[in-house]
Amino acid sequence: MHVGMSVIFQNPDGALPDSQVYAQDLALARLAEPLGFESIWSVEHHFTDYTMCPDVFQFLSYMAGCTERIQLGSMVCVLPWHDPVRVAEEISMLDAMSGGRVVLGIGRGTGRVEFEGFRVDMPEARSRFAEAADMILTGLERGWVEYDGEFVRQPRKDIRPRPEKSFRGRTYAAAISTESAAIMAKMGVGILIIPQKPWKHVREELATYRATFREATGSEAPPPYVAGWTLVDESADRAETMARHWIGGYWDSVIKHYEFDRDHLKNTPGYEFHGQMYDLLNAPGGKEKMADFFVDLQVWGTPDQVKDKIVHLQDNTYMDAFMGVFGYAGMPPEEAERNARLFAAEVLPDLKAMAPVHDRLGMPV
Repeated sequence: MHVGMSVIFQNPDGALPDSQVYAQDLALARLAEPLGFESIWSVEHHFTDYTMCPDVFQFLSYMAGCTERIQLGSMVCVLPWHDPVRVAEEISMLDAMSGGRVVLGIGRGTGRVEFEGFRVDMPEARSRFAEAADMILTGLERGWVEYDGEFVRQPRKDIRPRPEKSFRGRTYAAAISTESAAIMAKMGVGILIIPQKPWKHVREELATYRATFREATGSEAPPPYVAGWTLVDESADRAETMARHWIGGYWDSVIKHYEFDRDHLKNTPGYEFHGQMYDLLNAPGGKEKMADFFVDLQVWGTPDQVKDKIVHLQDNTYMDAFMGVFGYAGMPPEEAERNARLFAAEVLPDLKAMAPVHDRLGMPV
C-alpha cells in the first residue's frame, strides 16, 4: 500500500501568528520523506483559518526542493477558482522541477466564502470544473491547450515547459456526489475519498463510478486514494480521548468554514448532498451525532487498531493508497510530530508490506 502524509495549515480562531503555524507544519512536512512516507500533500483553501494554503502547487514546489524521492500531491486544486491555462502551466512546471513526481488531485470546491472571494457563482461550479478539467488533462497529454466551451474559451497555446510524462494513472478528483463521480469516470480520472459518508453509500457510488469508467475507457478504474484524520497512541483510552478532542475539533472547523449550519447549500444546484448536512445538524441531537459519526469514520487508536481501520478502509473502497493527516485543529506541534513518528514506526511498515489491493481482494464487484 502507498502511504502518504498531508499537512493542512490550520489556525483555529487565530490562536497563533499564521507564520508560526506555517513554520510548524512545514517542519512536520519535512519529516515525511525521512520517516518513510511516500508522498506529501496539502489542500487548497482561501480566506479563513480552516486551511491556509491558497496555492498548493507553491507549497509542493517548496517540498520538491526539500526532498529527493517523495511524490507531491494536491488534495486538491479547486479548478473553478482558476484560469485553467495557468493551472496547466503550474502543473507542468512542478512536474519538470521535481522529476515527474506530481500526483494531481483536482476538485470543484464547496465553500461559499471562497466562491464569493473569487467572484464565481456556485451553481456554475460543476460545469466550470468539468470544462477546466477537460482542457487541462487533455492539454497535459498533448502539450498544448485549446478549448471552446460555455465557460472556458482558450485559443491554442503551447504548455511550456512541455509535459514529458503522461498524467494518466496519476490524476485523481475529490468527488462527493454520484454526478461528480460520473464526470470523473468519463474522463478516466481516479477518485480521492475523504471518509464522510456511511460505507454502504460509498460502496454503491464507487460501483457506479467503476461501471461508468469501464464503459467510457474500456479499462478498469484505478484503486482510489483515501485520506484520513489520524491519531495513534500506545493507549487505546488515551487515543480515543485525544481523537474525540482533536478530530472533533477539526469537524467543528469544517462546519464553520463550509457553513453547514446554514441552509444555503440546500438550494444551490450541484450541492444537494452538502445541503443535507443542514437538516442532519439541526435534528435533535444532530450536532453531537454528526461529530461522533465523523470522528468514528477516521483513523485512530493503538497502532494495531489503526492498522485494522486502514485495512477496513481498503475492504470498503478497494483503495491502495492512504494519506494520513497528523496535525490539525490547533494540535501542539510536538503532539503532531509524536503522532506521525509513532505511525511511521509502528503502522507504516506493515501497510507498505501489504500485497497490492487486487492481489488481496481481487477485483471489486
